[in-house]
Amino acid sequence: MVSKTEETQLNRLENQVDNGGGGAWEYLCLVRKLKVRRSEKVLKYGLSILNDLKKRSSLGSEEWTLYEQVAIAAMDCQSLDVAKDCIRLLRKAFPESKRVGRLEAMLLEAKGSWAEAEKAYSSFLEENPLDQVIHKRRVAMAKAQGNISGAIEWLNKYLEIFMADHDAWRELAEIYVSLQMYKQAVFCYEELILSQPTVPLHHLAYADVLYTLGGLENLQTAKKYYASVIDLTGGKNTRALFGINLCTSAIGQLAKGRNKEDKESLELQSLAATALEKDYKQRAPAKLSLLTTALKSLKVSS
Repeated sequence: MVSKTEETQLNRLENQVDNGGGGAWEYLCLVRKLKVRRSEKVLKYGLSILNDLKKRSSLGSEEWTLYEQVAIAAMDCQSLDVAKDCIRLLRKAFPESKRVGRLEAMLLEAKGSWAEAEKAYSSFLEENPLDQVIHKRRVAMAKAQGNISGAIEWLNKYLEIFMADHDAWRELAEIYVSLQMYKQAVFCYEELILSQPTVPLHHLAYADVLYTLGGLENLQTAKKYYASVIDLTGGKNTRALFGINLCTSAIGQLAKGRNKEDKESLELQSLAATALEKDYKQRAPAKLSLLTTALKSLKVSS
């Protein structure tokens, strides 16, 4: 996940290059370091260097890294002739390279030659079953073909081997949510929270899914995780504040007669409502009346 500082740095360099101030290579290096995909800019800036003999020669061995980066960006942009030329030069320089072989298989994907690409990936995995890139390509290929059940299958197989891959767990969870397979999504978010307990977005997504599932136990747990989001963000997450109000209101309807729990829930709900109103007064005063109406529908007053 790219931080705000890193995003600002990327945008600054991008503007600098676009305005003729140089820094294309620095931008390309930063994109690789942060592992982000800005394919149109990478293709444009990368070709500006590769097509200039003096600039290209100054890179030394990094020239081949740039050819690979441009090839991938070109495939993203469907500039397949550019990708093909880059891969051809890489193959000539590294005739036995499996890394170049992966690029060739990715080019088959980009062309829509799914069966040939799958055959190539299967061959790579026979030689090296722990090749993370190939496992991920299979997931991406299934998604590109609209084969969501296949993507789920490949992601689960991948996570059996690489259980510490947070991005893969999040991707699988999001697929399950899109299919309304909430119980399966809950498991994924639990894995994420266990491995990254201080990331607010994991707690928030987990609480959202539990709230959607409903039922007293799920609502009570969702409320706790909305509260943890508020704690982790210093009370600045509007969605979590709304979540507290929604959960508390729903719990109140399901758990009538439990005086102690009802009292504590109402106090928490009131605090969350107060924080919401303060937030709206500062950032969206024109919509404060809408908030007040929404809170009244939940029988909340700050």
